[in-house]
Amino acid sequence: MAPFFFLLLLSLELACSYRHPLDPLTPSEISIVGSVIKISHFGSSKSLSFHYVGLDEPDKPEVLAWSLGHRRSKEKALPPRRAFVIARSEGKTHEIYVDIASRSVVSDEVYEGFGYPMLTFEEEEAASALPFGYPPFVASVRKRGLALEDVLCTPLSVGWFGEEKQGRRRVKIACYLTGDTVNFYARPLEGVTVVVDLDALAIVEYEDRVVVPVPESAGTDYRAAKQRPPFGPQTKPGAVVQPEGTGFEVDGHMIRWANWEFHLGYDVRAGTVISVASVKDSEVGTLRRVLYRGFVSELFIPYMDPSEEWYYKTFFDAGENGFGLSAAPLEPNADCPANAAFMDAHFAGRDGAPVRIPNALCVFERYVGDASWRHTEFGFPGQVITEVRPDVSLVVRMVSAVGNYDYVIDWEFKTSGSIKIGVSLTGILEMKGTRYTHADQIAGDEHGTLLARNTIGVYHDHFVTFHLDLDVDGPANSFVRSKLKTVGVTDGSSRRRSYWTVAKETARTEADARVELGAEPGELLVVNPSKRTRMGNLVGYRVINHGATAASLLSDDDYPQIRASYSKNQVWVTAYNKSEKWAAGLYTDESRGDDNLAAWSRRNAGIEDTDIVLWYTAGFHHVPCQEDFPLMPLLSGGFELRPANFFERNPLIKTRPNGPVLLPNCSRNP
Repeated sequence: MAPFFFLLLLSLELACSYRHPLDPLTPSEISIVGSVIKISHFGSSKSLSFHYVGLDEPDKPEVLAWSLGHRRSKEKALPPRRAFVIARSEGKTHEIYVDIASRSVVSDEVYEGFGYPMLTFEEEEAASALPFGYPPFVASVRKRGLALEDVLCTPLSVGWFGEEKQGRRRVKIACYLTGDTVNFYARPLEGVTVVVDLDALAIVEYEDRVVVPVPESAGTDYRAAKQRPPFGPQTKPGAVVQPEGTGFEVDGHMIRWANWEFHLGYDVRAGTVISVASVKDSEVGTLRRVLYRGFVSELFIPYMDPSEEWYYKTFFDAGENGFGLSAAPLEPNADCPANAAFMDAHFAGRDGAPVRIPNALCVFERYVGDASWRHTEFGFPGQVITEVRPDVSLVVRMVSAVGNYDYVIDWEFKTSGSIKIGVSLTGILEMKGTRYTHADQIAGDEHGTLLARNTIGVYHDHFVTFHLDLDVDGPANSFVRSKLKTVGVTDGSSRRRSYWTVAKETARTEADARVELGAEPGELLVVNPSKRTRMGNLVGYRVINHGATAASLLSDDDYPQIRASYSKNQVWVTAYNKSEKWAAGLYTDESRGDDNLAAWSRRNAGIEDTDIVLWYTAGFHHVPCQEDFPLMPLLSGGFELRPANFFERNPLIKTRPNGPVLLPNCSRNP
């Protein structure tokens, strides 16, 4: 009876712990889900492990109906809560749905296709410990004259390279030397390959192919306390204060600020999830929906070194490692300013128990010191008219530390009605050991830049793909390409000989909506074909890039490219499908690319005047330079969703010109 009473108490606790159908699972709900599965037919399994536990979100019409009813009556009942679970047991992958209220398993199906679920921290840690008890590895370390206690190892996904049958679930172990530095990525143990079977938790392959000098530790430690004179540029401290307090409201997972309202959630795979984002139209006094659901769907990071120790380093950081699982606790007054509010996140560990990430997300008002709009008029004799609106925005931030890289994802909401999505890369480069100590010694292609003695920063890419279920003034939308066309004046009607105009094309099918940014001038819009302004223009939002427009340069038949075939185009549009969330497929680890965004698009479904999803990839080609060593400064880009005839006139016209209060000579903690 004890398990029953335990579940009953937990269900009573969670009854008042969520307020919105899209709220992430609470710690109590995660505990219930784990307990329900453990006392089911899985109870006898000794190998049960939880790889994904998340909200089985209600159907979109149900959520929208609840939202409408909730605005009219706060008594509107919430839809039933269910969880979707991916678990491993006895070497098989299970897809399990759990009804939380009834504390029962609704369904359990075994996945038989290619690919495996996300790795767990616990199995990665166990796999990384195996080399230290493996005699050939110990011998390799000693052969290099190194101390075993100074070695640290981490697991890496192995990818897929044409295997016709699903084999073992594996990782490769990369090892490094620490010594007197914490920057072990700068000191790789090159030439050693360790392959681990994760289910058996055993080393199944080993090779020590070549001995390469381990780079020196001098100058690699990035900790401030370890730095010695001469120091770099020094700045004086400053702080932005808000005498009237913060201007936003946090109500559970609902955020309200200025003319914006949205739901802020967390997912162990995606990280930050923005839902039902709506902007208030001051002309009519109502909220109008812009975005139903937005999140990072996948990150594809292929390295450009085809050698035996590097060819497989073609990572999918969301599907293999969990972008949300890797969320780093944010540092107040450093990652986020003093006026920030923080939100914890919770996920299920390998044993199904809830794990807390403190300060996983932060929300703050940003005063950048810029103008959102300004004009100075000298046209009136004897007077000067100047009007300036300070740029104040609301930022939602998360940092995901996936191995050596830290990804900063910002969702920035502006009073103009725009949503700006920022992607910044920082952290530590993945470095390769080499015999070279000077660039003049390199005769061939070493696939990177010599950053320090015996240290090469390998060329690589970052492709960060966003899932954006835009609902511009309603779910039925269309995708429009406004192409700029040069027109020649040949009839003598003007002294001009040319001008450009706009030719608009509405995509009818998914094939019509694959876009390579920069291929031709123009604009991309999502419009509501049933809504027009008083001037007769279709209501819409533009998609504007802010740099980071790289597309993959790999050949179409290269195995990593097959898995990430969507990365040749930065923009895709597909018909809405609740199950299609992950650009590289639900099971990404060792997948072969037959269930990804490009595969879905090949069905060529109609996308005109219907519910559509826009997929946007922010892409970076990274050629390392010496300033990226030993730490890498932020490399940033992104895109913006900006109103296009959404309002009758610009909402900034009625924005109060309030700016920040700046105190330039105070401590960082006022």
